[in-house]
Amino acid sequence: MANVLLIIQLLVALGLTGVILLQRSEGGALGIGGGGGAGGMMSGRGAATMLSRVTMVLAAAFIANSILLAIVYSVDSSGRSVFDRTLEDPATTILDEDETGAPVPTDG
Repeated sequence: MANVLLIIQLLVALGLTGVILLQRSEGGALGIGGGGGAGGMMSGRGAATMLSRVTMVLAAAFIANSILLAIVYSVDSSGRSVFDRTLEDPATTILDEDETGAPVPTDG
């Protein structure tokens, strides 16, 4: 499941990058297809609204897929979350403190 989501995330990211670069540049000089000439790849108001709608859909898909990836990777096969695993990890145990608040190693 996670591999499928990663592939979808990669494809959406590449598509989003391509659509953003196709949009008309308004001074940043990063747009590829934004020339004002009659021989441009896309021209007119309809193309601009179509590209902006595609950008919004791809951005929403990117955010939703990012949330799904976070959920999938936060739970392992036994159903424990990342927080549960860190609490059980002996490397993250809390040390005892002396009266000054300095950490003191425990016997163990």
